[in-house]
Amino acid sequence: MRWSHFLAALMIAFTSLAAHAQLFADDDARKAILELRQRLNAVQSDLTARLDTAQRNQLEMANQNDTLRQEIARLRGQVESLTNEVATLQKRNRDLYTDLDARLKKIEPATVNVDGRTATVDRAEQASYDAALAQFRSGDFRGSTGSFQQFIARYPASAYVPAAQYFIGSAHFAMKDYKASIAANQVVVDRYKDSPRAPEALLSIADSQLQLGDKRAAYRTLTRVMQEYPNSEAAVIARERLPGTR
Repeated sequence: MRWSHFLAALMIAFTSLAAHAQLFADDDARKAILELRQRLNAVQSDLTARLDTAQRNQLEMANQNDTLRQEIARLRGQVESLTNEVATLQKRNRDLYTDLDARLKKIEPATVNVDGRTATVDRAEQASYDAALAQFRSGDFRGSTGSFQQFIARYPASAYVPAAQYFIGSAHFAMKDYKASIAANQVVVDRYKDSPRAPEALLSIADSQLQLGDKRAAYRTLTRVMQEYPNSEAAVIARERLPGTR
């Protein structure tokens, strides 16, 4: 039975008793009325207490719901923030890896083919040689001479040294400094006999000797090419030039 029905029944009973109180003795009627009033007050107090408790519970639940909603909103914000941070860190790591990889590629040795032979050179060494060679090919013979000399001083063990020394001799020849050309090419012949540049250097020496009018020396040099490097292309060229030295 609901409380509203119960209260209504009590009120009806109270009214009925009051209407018929005259049927009882005055003391009995007053006692009955007091008892009913006490019961009614007790029921009302209990109902009020229950309503207050229910209201407090509802209010507390509403407050808890608000607190939970705020906490959920805060956690969502943190999740979003952390997600953004993770994405940023991942991008930064990718960028750092890419940059590091590029830097390593710039400094790690590379395998190249130098005058038909496989060699290992580092990036700076390659760049220095290429820059000097570019000067030579552009016609800056004096500038390339200095650059090749700096290259040899900095990378004395480089596989490019014989070629660099040969181009120094070629640059001097182009500037018509034939004695300097002979001296530079003689270094190739003396120090790098096994290099493919050695027979070419001898040919260049012979050309400088001819320019200086020393045919006898040119003849000896061309003969040396054919004897020491018979299977080289330089030997074929030397054989063709040999008659012009007599």
